Amino acid sequence: MTGIINRIERGNVFVDIGNSEGCMPPMEQVPGEKYYPGQRLKVYLLMVRKTTKGPQVMLSRTHPGLVKRLFELEVPEIKDGIVEIKSISREAGSRTKMAVFSHDENIDAVGACVGQRGQRVQVIVDELRGEKIDIIEWSNDLTIFVASALSPAKVIKVSINKEENTANVVVSDSQLSLAIGKEGQNARLAAKLTGCKIDIKSESQALLIE
Repeated sequence: MTGIINRIERGNVFVDIGNSEGCMPPMEQVPGEKYYPGQRLKVYLLMVRKTTKGPQVMLSRTHPGLVKRLFELEVPEIKDGIVEIKSISREAGSRTKMAVFSHDENIDAVGACVGQRGQRVQVIVDELRGEKIDIIEWSNDLTIFVASALSPAKVIKVSINKEENTANVVVSDSQLSLAIGKEGQNARLAAKLTGCKIDIKSESQALLIE
């Protein structure tokens, strides 16, 4: 939903959302974003909390649901149910990974979300103040899904242990830092996206273990 900031008190941002006022506490604000009275911005309805003064609407800019809602608004194929968002992992203000699936074999799920010349995804990146968004194709084959989730790194091998819900991944030595990402972000987001613990090794590391 879209709201207009009324005021900021003790770090809490109070937003006019039409028929009521919502509160966005500091923990639901994106690090680095600036907020000011009169500013129009899109927010996610987190919950309605009962208080002694009546119901209080809690809002968020960090919740993955905001990204999902923005894509639903921007991509007709998602709104129509042709393309489905299967999972989202997000570190607000920095990067999001989103897995999508097409129920129509003639429609490319990733392409639909990106849009011609990247126009659709750019609208959402702009709304999120430059947050990077990786869109990958979802697969029910966990081996393929994990490899895709680690993009832009190129994966050589994925071994799944279903009992322990882990994935052992091998990449070339030159791709190791890309697969792990800055401060481990790429691997961390891929693990959240797939719901699988991911252990990444370079080819030379894997050979030493063997």
